[in-house]
Amino acid sequence: MKIISGIYKGRNLKGFTIDGTRPTMDRVKESLFAIIQNNIKNSVVLDLFAGSGNLGIEALSNGAKYAYFIDYNYEAIKIIKENISNLKIENCEVLKKDFKKAIDDFSKENKKFDIIFLDPPYKTDYIEKSLRLIEKNNLLAKEGLIVCENSSLDKIIYSTNFKDIKTKKYGDKWVVILKQI
Repeated sequence: MKIISGIYKGRNLKGFTIDGTRPTMDRVKESLFAIIQNNIKNSVVLDLFAGSGNLGIEALSNGAKYAYFIDYNYEAIKIIKENISNLKIENCEVLKKDFKKAIDDFSKENKKFDIIFLDPPYKTDYIEKSLRLIEKNNLLAKEGLIVCENSSLDKIIYSTNFKDIKTKKYGDKWVVILKQI
């Protein structure tokens, strides 16, 4: 797994074999980042089910100002920390937390995010629950985007306060990019 563009382009990331995760493959990531490219520079990014940190690190490589990596899996947290250490990234924070607790904590700190990546374990309702909590706690910046990834389009459930600006199928994955209206 490699960083596909930006200042860390071509560098390898660890974490392809973390139990319970499926890293976003390079061709999917390349297409996804081409779509959101104009929103990345100077953005604050939340990689909520971070796994290896692949998506948040790609955003930092492309000019994001700061990234928060959240995962509840101890092995994932260890790999994220190793990846950011190997790349000497300092403009980020890695937190081992449940997604609900992380969202609640960010709300109490009045944090806003320009880009939120939601790539939770498949066959869960975590995208729907996350989106509800993100909306309720007002975590998305005014022009912010939420990138959802799942194996089933039926699992990407969102309220009428979000608008789907792009839906695309990549092999066995669906990517839906949302904007709050």
